[in-house]
Amino acid sequence: MFERLKSSSLMFWSLEILLVVGIIWGCTQIGFIFSPIAIFFSTIFIPVLLAGILYYMLNPIVNALTKIPIGRKKVSRTWAVVIVFLLLLGLIVLLATVFIPKVLNQLVNLANNVPGAVNDGQKLLEKAIKEMNSQQLLKKIDFTQLTKKFTTNLTDYANSFFNGLTSGIGGVISAAANAIIIAVTVPVVLFYMLKDGYRLAPNIKSWLPEQHREQSMELLSAMNKTIAKYISGQMIECLFVGTFTAIGYLMIGLPYALLLGVVAGICNIIPYLGPYIGIAPALMVSFSHGGWLSLVYNIIIVIIVQQIDGNLVYPNVIGKSLQIHPLTIIIILLAAGNIAGLMGMILAVPLYAIVKVIVVHLYNIYQLD
Repeated sequence: MFERLKSSSLMFWSLEILLVVGIIWGCTQIGFIFSPIAIFFSTIFIPVLLAGILYYMLNPIVNALTKIPIGRKKVSRTWAVVIVFLLLLGLIVLLATVFIPKVLNQLVNLANNVPGAVNDGQKLLEKAIKEMNSQQLLKKIDFTQLTKKFTTNLTDYANSFFNGLTSGIGGVISAAANAIIIAVTVPVVLFYMLKDGYRLAPNIKSWLPEQHREQSMELLSAMNKTIAKYISGQMIECLFVGTFTAIGYLMIGLPYALLLGVVAGICNIIPYLGPYIGIAPALMVSFSHGGWLSLVYNIIIVIIVQQIDGNLVYPNVIGKSLQIHPLTIIIILLAAGNIAGLMGMILAVPLYAIVKVIVVHLYNIYQLD
């Protein structure tokens, strides 16, 4: 019987598939064993992720400070981390006292003006539809009723959304508690990452088998460079897009320019699709407040900023470190968005880049052997 099983590839692979399916089914039946592990990792995921992003942004500054000579000695790494923390604290205080209140004020004003903006947009749309109805092909379609129905639904949805934000006291309390936990844990994790992070690679090297140490360290170094370049580059890109988009909106007199610039900068984290998501609220504000001309100015501003970003900023701050085709990135984003939502779209590209570095490195090792 065992000889027949070995000689029959069909039987062998059938049993392999049944074994895998059986293992997966068995794991689903003992979910209570894995649920505490899942809760643990889900609890520490956001703080560790935020601390890791800040680590890659601030670690070059810490390394630069440790090279500054003070007499015969240099700044210790602990003091360099303390200095960076003080600078970061000052930046947070500046944002909290100057920048964030203005953004929140514009957000509140936008929420209060949503019904009026929708009505203004309805009037402009009805005017355009009347002109379109002058054509013979459109006379049989009652665009006015369709517009009223659409704008009524949009107004109801907007009102219910903002009412939900204000009435969900339980959700607000829960979000505030999570924010406090993150605000307490992230600085602690970040401090020890910056202080002792340089020791991680030598410790890993000491654990590895001697024959694979150099190759493994090369792989870890390539992964580290890919992550560092991507994170720092994305932050610079987001700051550039957000700042100059807001400046452009101020130049054309668009309301809520600061808020819309922040939205554009944050959405730019998502490669390729982010700019289209970020421009959507600005287009609605432009259309409701300034009509078609403001809409055209808005599109021109976004095109100029994106062209400068795509041709000057992106090649210099990120360059070809990822080496991923745009079509591949779009497919990854669509799949990740469907699987894990917004967080998946943000993390999909760097994770894919890391996996690609690992696969290419292992393939090169295999070719050498």
